[in-house]
Parts: sequence; structure tokens; C-alpha cells
Amino acid sequence: MALYITDECINCDVCEPECPNGAISQGEEIYIIEPALCTECVGHYETSQCVEVCPVDCILVDPKHEETQDELKERYLQLTKDSD
Repeated sequence: MALYITDECINCDVCEPECPNGAISQGEEIYIIEPALCTECVGHYETSQCVEVCPVDCILVDPKHEETQDELKERYLQLTKDSD
């Protein structure tokens, strides 16, 4: 599953630089996560780095984007294939 940021976001700016895929950006009011780029850090880290650093726990699993670990791994491979 991709992650999403709830409206409890305080715009603290700590999550965006932690995302290895560049999936997090500043939205109109709060930070947002682009589901097509989010791998929940599969392939990069053992845990989702944005979740680890969020001081208000407002980054949750998005039930609208259900994906298996294999699908997340495949996305990671697609996103990083040009960086080899």
C-alpha cells in the first residue's frame, strides 16, 4: 500500500527529505504523497522513513492504494532501474 498524510500534518518539513523516491511534496495546505512513487521504502529501508520521523504520526497506510510487498518491490525496481 502507498502511504498518505492526514490533515493533522503540521508542515514541519522533516518527511520530504527522508523519502528516497521523491514521493513527498508540499501540497496546497499540507504535505502530500504521490502513490505512484511511494514504495513505503521497500528496497531502500526496512521501515518507512517518513513514518519514522513524523512527530505527529500523521502518515498512514492508504487503504485506497492496496499493494503487496511484491508490488512495492516491483515499483522500487522500476523507479531505480535508470539509476544503475
